[in-house]
Amino acid sequence: MGRIRRTIVAVAGVALLGTGLVAAPAGAGGGDEPLEATEIGVTADAIRIAVIADVDNPVRPGLFRGSRDGVLAAAEFINDNGGLAGRQVEVDFIDSRLSGDEARSALIQACEEDFAIVGTTALFMNNIDPAVSCPDLAGTVTGLPDVPVLQTEFAHQCSPISYPIIVVGLDCTTLDDPEQTFRTGQGHVKYHLGTQEEDLHGVWTIASDLPATIRAATPPVRGAQKAGIGRDDEIQISGLATQTEYTPVVQSIKQNNSTYVANYLDYRGMVLLRKEAAIQGVDSVVVWDCTLACYDQRFIEEGGEDVEGTYVTVTFVPFEEAKQNASIRNYLEYVGEDNADAFGAQAWAAGLFFRDVVNAIVAADGENGLTRAAFLEQAADIHDFTAEVDGEGMLAPTDVGGRKVKGCGAVLQVRDGEFVRRSPKKKGTLNCGDVVKVTIDLA
Repeated sequence: MGRIRRTIVAVAGVALLGTGLVAAPAGAGGGDEPLEATEIGVTADAIRIAVIADVDNPVRPGLFRGSRDGVLAAAEFINDNGGLAGRQVEVDFIDSRLSGDEARSALIQACEEDFAIVGTTALFMNNIDPAVSCPDLAGTVTGLPDVPVLQTEFAHQCSPISYPIIVVGLDCTTLDDPEQTFRTGQGHVKYHLGTQEEDLHGVWTIASDLPATIRAATPPVRGAQKAGIGRDDEIQISGLATQTEYTPVVQSIKQNNSTYVANYLDYRGMVLLRKEAAIQGVDSVVVWDCTLACYDQRFIEEGGEDVEGTYVTVTFVPFEEAKQNASIRNYLEYVGEDNADAFGAQAWAAGLFFRDVVNAIVAADGENGLTRAAFLEQAADIHDFTAEVDGEGMLAPTDVGGRKVKGCGAVLQVRDGEFVRRSPKKKGTLNCGDVVKVTIDLA
């Protein structure tokens, strides 16, 4: 299991230590009680958090490195701005390696060593019990707070200790019913239906590699169909498929004269599909639609002219509008523009949610009030999270505490090798409210 600890220490503090002088921790206050070790992962000097992500693996090397880098960037930004609760934030990276066993081991390790897990991006998080049953410093089972980026497994989606910044939408009260209810954001579909003259009907591709990836993709696919796009076909295909293996997909598009095609694999899936479609002369499609996974510079670099015109929906203010948004601007500065991707941006936002919850604990209970129980209590009370920096949020106000789907986002399109905003028109803004409820048997 891969593990890296990264500790950010202010240069001024190092200089003082070198002269035999020690500065008081930021925010400790001259007359305040001294800082204490109040919880697992919380000492007088530091708050340790873990980021669990699938990075080192033979199938998709570096798959979710963006999530790791996004949390590290958020910690560095927080520390550069005074830390939290008078302490510095330390990040432990635990690699889940596309393995259910590694993911479970990562939760056990984080339970024993870290205050919380932030930016969780693990496809095989199918056993969340080690986090839910995690004891605190006093030995009481309170759970290990989790601020995930990705939740594909139902067990993770319904975890009582998880507060995703982008809510998946499963109504967990229906988990054991014959059919499950989901709420899915369909703003992009409403945009396409409102702007295209052609009658939209089409083909959806869904990653077949895991039951979890099928379950994660099916609700938004059915939501799009309920919103008004006709169903020609749904085709499950491996994320490891070669270009020639997309031939049946392209044949279905041609046979149905489809006007709409949506990809629910990673960005490479859309690159291969569009290249194969170009070879076979597909000319009926007016909307090539992709998820947030295609908001990646590699999509444009590897796809070239073949991916021109592809639509991509993002859930945050686009990187191209950093001048209009301080949160995105700081994310790009701290992670490096060449390392930025969609998962990293969401992990950055998860780090800022962690910041906001800890600040709420301090406001209520002081700097020695940091416990996992307090974190879970305060997290449940945040209903308008925007991942703001200097008053500028990268997200629309989001009810993270209530785990409610708002369907917020912006529609971009690849134009001349760049991502260009299509809707809403005003830079720095997102549309919200187009949520569609679907009921499906996916258990």
